Amino acid sequence: MTVQQLLANISSLELAEWMLYYNVDPFGNDRQDLQAGIIASTIANANSGKGKTYAPADFMPYTEQTEQSPDDMKAMLNTIAGGK
Repeated sequence: MTVQQLLANISSLELAEWMLYYNVDPFGNDRQDLQAGIIASTIANANSGKGKTYAPADFMPYTEQTEQSPDDMKAMLNTIAGGK
């Protein structure tokens, strides 16, 4: 259904309800990226031993991140590869 078709078939009340629902429980690509980031950071943290911990945002493609040092990149690759 196109946006024009949707707007022709939905009441302003129903549209407002969907907007409120999105504010309570967002859906779409941003939410999916967060869910994937949570899983990836959990796996990385479980396998990284003591030291650096990872946040979900470290694995999300469109969040602002600080520049990684070569040592940080090496540590992340070692964690992913199962090294220590």
